[in-house]
Parts: sequence; C-alpha cells; structure tokens
Amino acid sequence: MDSLIVEGPARLSGEIQIDGSKNATLPIMAACLLSDEKSVIRGVPSLTDVFTMIEIMRHLGVKIKLEDDVLTVVPDGYKGNEAPYNYVSTMRASICVLGPLLAKTGYAKVSLPGGCVIGPRPIDLHTKGIKALGADVKVDHGYLIARAKGLKGASMHLCGVYGSSVLATANIMMAATLAKGRTVIESAACEPEVVDLAEFLIKMGARIRGHGSHTLEIEGVKRLYGAEHHVIPDRIEAGTYMIAASITRGDVLIKGCEPRHISALIDKLSEIGVSIKSNPDASIRVRAPRSLKAVDITTLPYPGFPTDLQAQITALMSTAQGTSVISEKIYPERFMHLGELNRMGAQAALEGDSAIIKGVKSLSGAQVMASDLRASAALVIGGLVARGETQVSRIYHLDRGYSNMEAKLSKLGAKIRRIKGKQ
Repeated sequence: MDSLIVEGPARLSGEIQIDGSKNATLPIMAACLLSDEKSVIRGVPSLTDVFTMIEIMRHLGVKIKLEDDVLTVVPDGYKGNEAPYNYVSTMRASICVLGPLLAKTGYAKVSLPGGCVIGPRPIDLHTKGIKALGADVKVDHGYLIARAKGLKGASMHLCGVYGSSVLATANIMMAATLAKGRTVIESAACEPEVVDLAEFLIKMGARIRGHGSHTLEIEGVKRLYGAEHHVIPDRIEAGTYMIAASITRGDVLIKGCEPRHISALIDKLSEIGVSIKSNPDASIRVRAPRSLKAVDITTLPYPGFPTDLQAQITALMSTAQGTSVISEKIYPERFMHLGELNRMGAQAALEGDSAIIKGVKSLSGAQVMASDLRASAALVIGGLVARGETQVSRIYHLDRGYSNMEAKLSKLGAKIRRIKGKQ
C-alpha cells in the first residue's frame, strides 16, 4: 500500500484549483440510470470512488467513459440489476444505484455498502423510503433486495437518529421521479450535493420542488431524458486546503470554489483569527497569523459545520492557543484520528462524543496510519507543520476523495512525496 512522506514544518503559499464535488458526482452518475439516453457530466474528479462507480455502471451494462473531467454515460437499455459486493464494499455512496435501478427496472439487488470505518452508518432510511413508495424489501446474504411492479408517490419523514441523510434523500428522490403521483419527503437533506442532484434530474425532465429545503416535492413523470451538467465544486476539498493553509500560517488562494457552501467553516476560521476574503471570481484567499485562538465546534447537518471537515479542523486546533472542544453529532465514533495525532505530539482526549484538544506549540513527525478518508487528510495536514518526517500509511483512503493531493500541496511549497507500496 502507498504511503505519503511529509517533511515539515512548511508554510503554504500560492494558488490551488478545486475539483468537482465527489459527493455530487456519485449520485448524479447513478441518476443517469433513470434514462435510456446519453448524458454528459462535466467537472468530474479523478478519484478512486469515481472509478469504482464507473465499474459498477459497466457491470450493470452501461456504456461509460471518462476523458479528462468529462464523463459520458449511455445507458441504452442496460440489463443489469445487481451491484455486487466486490465493488460496493469499498464505497458507501454506491448504494445510490438502488433507487434508480428499482424505479427503472422494478428490481434492485445491492450489496450492503462499505467505505470508511467511522462507526455505524445504517441504511434504515433508504429502506423506509422505498417501502413507502410501495417496494418489497428484504436483506438476504448481505444484499439489499427490492422489488416493485410500479412505484407510487407517498409522503414520508426521513429523519434518523442523527438527523437527515444525504444518500437516503438522494436515493428516494431519484426513485420518486418515475413513481406514479406525488411524493413529499419531510426532513430531507438540504446539502448542496442534494441540490445539485435535483438540478440534474430537472434537466432530465423530472418535476422537483423544494430542493435546498427540508421539504422535497416530486411529481412523478413517465420518462426521463439525457442531459448535460457541470457538477458543483467540492466544498470538502476546498475546506481541507483552507485548513491546510491555516495550520501552516500560510497565504493561499483557493480557486474554483463556492464560499456559500462552506460558510460554517469560514465563520470558525475567522473566529480563531484567520483572515478570509471571498472574491467575486469564485475564489477564497486564506491568510493566517502566527497565533490562532481555540474555538468550540459542533458538527451538524448542512448548513452546520460539516462532519467531513471535523478531522481536519481537529488537526488545526491542536496547534491553537488554549483548549478547544469539538463535538461530533453526525458520526459520534468518528474520532479514530485522535490517537494518531497524539503520536505526533497533539494533546487530544475523547469524552463521549467530544474531543478535548489542548493546543501545543508544535507537532513532531511520526509514523501514523489513516483509518478513513478524512482522517487521512487530517494526518497529512498535521504533517505539514510537524518537525521532521511524517509517514502517513494506508493512503488508499485519501485517494478516494482527493485527486493528486501531494502534487497540489507541493505546488504550494510543501515537501511531500508518495512512496509506492506492494500491491
């Protein structure tokens, strides 16, 4: 397995371009299954999760190719109904083929999903939603199997223990586009990625209202058509590099991003003393002083602070003056990075669903191991300012969500390189 070697400390400066959103691209790819016509998706990032979804689509019989950042999808009467374990086990977002397959063919067999080890991520809201639309659902030998002779619109409440679910909202919204009648989803997720999916579906001919709010209304149509679409910028990638600039006390221009999508992060970075300037040309300039203040943060569904930036901000706060409390309300067990950051000299302790972080003057390089996608980014961020060499192993997690991170950071002045491991 590959590793990243980071030599610190470094101060980042320069410009960086943000890729298209991974979490918007994956369900939009699945949505192409709802039509028989060609769709073209632009701004698609080159990530292992995207490549995995491409393989799933090909397994289903879809003609699909990615050239640069342009994805061409031609369903053209695909015949597959099953997303097997060997693909789905590596990526939770692959479950979003469930709704389109069921709506278009009346049958779907999808392996229970995998992805990062960050605590339980149940599929109960997915099954609740498709059952409400009239499907028969069962779990058999590790597969979720759904059947329906014809989906019918329904009203439902999609709120789980930790709030709304982005993937469940996406799945049910896609299925409802071809259901007979009207579907109302209460407690729908309102993340930008859900809005982007809705905009793509509308281009395909779907009738959707309320996207961006907690109440979605979908009026079913008889068929959907091919469409062209450009995915939104990746707000988590943008946020990660904003935090990297901050921890190195750097000066970085983040280009091709949408400040509105990361307003909660901008607010917290400003609170700790980082200068943030949003520009009309979809860019953000981040300038950080030598001394940063501690701050308390709670992750919440959008527009709250993103859980996908919790690990990265934890690394940053380990170098701030004072004690910070970071509470995780989306995935309470998402703190596996704390032990690895402590190996680098951080002082972080876990109390329930909160991390108590006492800022230290400096971190030191160490051998650390990534447990999940965002933890990988947090360890690299820590390595940027750590004295000496940090080796981050198991970075296959990182490649799921960040394209060429080492090249982008090197361009900003970081000393970072990849070491190829045995396959």
